[in-house]
Parts: sequence; structure tokens; C-alpha cells
Amino acid sequence: MRPTWAEISRDALRHNFRTIQQHVGSATVCAIVKANAYGHGLVECALTFQDAGAQWFGVTGTEEGVSLRQAGITGRILLMTGFWRGEQDDVIEHRLTPAIWEWWQVGALEAALVKRHAPPESFPVHIKVDTGMARLGVPSYYLGIFLKRMRAAAQLKFEGLFSHLASAEVLDDADVGKQVAKFAEFEQSAREHGYAPQYTHLANSAAIVGRPELHRQMVRPGLLLYGYALPFAWRGEPGASPETLPVQRALTWKSRIISTKDVGLGQSVGYKATWTTSRPTKLALLPVGYADGLARLMSARGDVLVRGQRARIVGAISMDITIVDVTDVSGVSLGDEVTLLGRDGEHEIDAREHARHTETIPYEVLCRITGRVPRQYL
Repeated sequence: MRPTWAEISRDALRHNFRTIQQHVGSATVCAIVKANAYGHGLVECALTFQDAGAQWFGVTGTEEGVSLRQAGITGRILLMTGFWRGEQDDVIEHRLTPAIWEWWQVGALEAALVKRHAPPESFPVHIKVDTGMARLGVPSYYLGIFLKRMRAAAQLKFEGLFSHLASAEVLDDADVGKQVAKFAEFEQSAREHGYAPQYTHLANSAAIVGRPELHRQMVRPGLLLYGYALPFAWRGEPGASPETLPVQRALTWKSRIISTKDVGLGQSVGYKATWTTSRPTKLALLPVGYADGLARLMSARGDVLVRGQRARIVGAISMDITIVDVTDVSGVSLGDEVTLLGRDGEHEIDAREHARHTETIPYEVLCRITGRVPRQYL
């Protein structure tokens, strides 16, 4: 096997889920496993969370939901971005719970359920509302009409009402308050139309930690389940940060040295000679590159861990090969294990560090680890 792989700790996943559940008390934890569980593996992570007690799972759409059902997930599955035209029969067949916000979604589900002779209020849906992000969701001016259409679709049960916060990690952000107030207006409108949804939910990972008043009946942890949280911030004068939850990193990304090379002073390294040695240098070659998800922006910026020490990536990261300077690491030899993400001895490199070097967020760092990197579940 090509010696580049990721190790996923099931113990860490279980610990993280249970830590979050304890923190939110009676609120239902919907374990978000969309986007291949943020690069950690959709099916394996969902099965692990189910083993830890999860009864709800959040996925992107129908395809991921069906995959979970086929893998043995028995809990509820929320389709976070709804379903597309023609998927309604699969949604019903596999007992998936779609987010809806479009008129045609109501009609498509209604027609499919009528064809199956479904009884009234037999199929639950969660209505997504737009509280200010201008993405998916029913806008406020349209909710009354939408709910009247829902009332006409007797087979549908309005089980949940939810929205998404744009900047929950910014603790003094006025937009969060505006979104919460707008959500309250949606709730009031639902009550006026005779609805009392069982679940209302707003809280993502940042709100779970920093805004306990928003836990409601359900919370939706994503990144937090995998051991990360965005740092809290302020737009104005910084204040005290909420106490973080003791979650554990679930993913470690590793490779091995497949070749070493001693070169002299002034030797250019890699494509376009973007880096040149300033001393006699020992180089180590790793079988990992941007086709595996290691961003080219890490070139000559990022480190890896070799024998418990940091070693700088030098030259341009290529599609399949990365070169590191191991001159200062004693005893390096062919086959040595190298840590790209994770801990080795006293040092740790995590997705936040990669994100700083590549001007992005930890979510993207984890999600872009590609499918050709095999996952091993420990």
C-alpha cells in the first residue's frame, strides 16, 4: 500500500459525542456527519456515534442519507440541504427527514405520499428559515403562504423549525442577536398558524460552547465532534471566552519517508526552483501531495513531524510528492513514519495550523483530505 494514510480514533469520536451530550443536557444532539464526516468517513463515524448513543444524524442530502441507511444506521437522518427533484421516493423509502423551504418540495413529497396512501401527518419534515444568511431557507415574507401550503399537504408533519447562525463564534456580534430575533418571529408565525414544532434548532458547534441559551430542543455539532472548535472572537473590545469543552482530535494523518537525499549548498528543490538550500542539506521525500489534499500553500511554510521533531516542507508541494528538510533530525532513515496532522512526542500539528498557513479554516483542511488517502479506524 502506498504509505500515506489517516488514522481515526473511534474512542475520540465517542468521547466527543458524550462530552457534548453531557454539556447540552436534555437537548437532542444531531451528530453532523455531512461531507464524509468532515473528511473522517461518513459511515464509520456515524456507526461510532450511534454506538455512543446518537439518535439523530445530519447529512448533506439524499445520497448520504441512503448510504447511512444501507450501512445500518437506524436513527433519524436529517437532510440538511433538502432533496432534489426526483429524489422524493428515496427520501420516503429510506425514512429520511428532509429540510424543506421550497414550494415544489412540498408538492413532490405530497404527491409521492398520496401515491403510497400515507395517512395524515405521517411524514415529518423540518422547515428551514432564512434569518439573515441569504442562503437556503424560507424568507420571512413568504412563511405564511408556505405554511398554508403545508396545511394542505395533510401527509406532512411539521416536526422541526431551524436556521443557521452566520457568526456564532463572534461573541459580541450584533448579527447573531438579529438572527435570533428573526427566528423568534418565525416561531411566532408558526404558532399563529396553529403549529408547535417538536424541535427548534439554531446551535452549531460555536453556539453549543459559547451560547448555551440557544441549545433549544436540538443542537447540531459538526467540527466539535471531531475535536476542533473555531476560536472565539470579538468585533469590539475582547472579553472573557467561554470555557472550552475537552474534546479530542479524532484524525491523525501520516506518511512514510520513501527516499532520502544529501545535497549541497545552492541546490534548487522542486518545481520552478522556488526554494534553494543555504547549507548542505538532507532531504526526505514523502509520498503525499496536493492530490491527497495537502495544500500547495503549505510549500516552504508548513512543517511535518519526523522522529518527534519538526521538519520544514521545502520546495513546491507536487501532486504526489512532498520534500522536507530533515538536516536537523538525527537518525532519519528510509521508512520512518511522518506525521502531517497529529501528535508525535511533545509536538503537535493540527488542522488549525494548516489553516493559518493556507489562509483558510480547519473545516476545509479536514474535508480536502481526498479519498485516495485510506482511513484506518482504531
